[in-house]
Amino acid sequence: MQQLGTGIGWRPEIADAVERMPGIDWVEAVAENVCPGHLPESLLRLRERGVTVVPHGVSLGLGGADRPDGSRLTALAQRAEALGSPLVTEHIAFVRAGGPLTASAPLEAGHLLPVPRTRDALNVLCENIRIAQAALPVPLAVENIAALISWPGEEMTEGQFLYDLADRTGVRLLIDVANLHTNHVNRGEDPAKALDELPVEAIAYVHVAGGFERDGVWHDSHAHPVPRPVLDILAELAARVTPPGVLLERDENFPDPAELEHELTAIRDTVKIATTARKAAQTVAARATADAAGAAPGAAAEHPVTDAARQRLGLAQTALLSALVAGTPVPEGFDRARLGVQARALAAKRADVVAKVAPELPEILEGAYRTAFLGYAQRHPMAGGYRRDALDFAEHLLFAGRPEDAETRRRLRDWWLDRSGPAPRSQRPAARLARATRRVLLRS
Repeated sequence: MQQLGTGIGWRPEIADAVERMPGIDWVEAVAENVCPGHLPESLLRLRERGVTVVPHGVSLGLGGADRPDGSRLTALAQRAEALGSPLVTEHIAFVRAGGPLTASAPLEAGHLLPVPRTRDALNVLCENIRIAQAALPVPLAVENIAALISWPGEEMTEGQFLYDLADRTGVRLLIDVANLHTNHVNRGEDPAKALDELPVEAIAYVHVAGGFERDGVWHDSHAHPVPRPVLDILAELAARVTPPGVLLERDENFPDPAELEHELTAIRDTVKIATTARKAAQTVAARATADAAGAAPGAAAEHPVTDAARQRLGLAQTALLSALVAGTPVPEGFDRARLGVQARALAAKRADVVAKVAPELPEILEGAYRTAFLGYAQRHPMAGGYRRDALDFAEHLLFAGRPEDAETRRRLRDWWLDRSGPAPRSQRPAARLARATRRVLLRS
């Protein structure tokens, strides 16, 4: 297992600060935000200095009922090769549902949602991971996710689920200790028990991040300082094994670089103290390795996945996602209030991301943007990614004769027309016809 050291999530907003930070051994970049042919200059400079860069995928949906999309796997492989990465990472989650498998409209969550810890879901996930491993040029590690909701009828704990996953596929694990804290608050799961059940020898690296609690629900925001309970779980993990790498995640509300450096120091100190204590107390080490003395990961027999198992999982995930983003009835066994919290969180994130990919929309609509978008999201599930979502939102407003102010509506119409029409020179006559048609439809 490659020793990565201490790292930080690379984001364009803090790229300059990351380059100047002392003691940064590696960085992690969101894979979907990196273009292999046009790597950011900051990442190129870091690589030239010997800093390892790991692409971290967020849209593959390995926990979904469908087999992994080949084009997404190719894109992830290209990013690993362009960055010279020793591994790539993704999530144990589903991000979309519906489609041909369930004979229903495709739906996008725009977020990572938990898979049920059942044998069906595990079998599907194992096969999907094997498909991904075969398509990637470097090893794959998968991350446990934070969740606001629990599936009814689960058959395994998180630790058991992850152990079987690693045992059957040989996949490495990216353990997010902040997500273990989130699941402790939101689902009553004991982080220490999860760590006891993990195959610690399969850990590739560890994530550390902050969040906040509201009305008894912990939100894994990646926009707040790392709290003491998360560092305590990191210490619990380091008391069992020294992680090959530890990384600080921060996605929004970036503080001064000095504050990020302070958090990195706290992370290093936490691991160092716990590791020293573990080495001094052999009984702790014995307890940590006792349950892992059997077969190495990957030695277990395969469990064939039937189309029926994929369909059962697909129907369950579609029903849940439809309740979250399309307002359909809550599936039996779910906590209605907690699903409401999750639905509002998904809509809020959707509004935030659309505002980032299309910053002109909040500028044009000013203070009315968020209310208008959340109202739109209640009745219009996302089906084509955030950029398509931004265009569909603008189109929805325009066809409804909004905004009421004529000048604001004109600006929104011009923005929409500029971005939704075909552009290639060979299609210019068709483009002119399409634009003329839209202008007739949108004439105010």
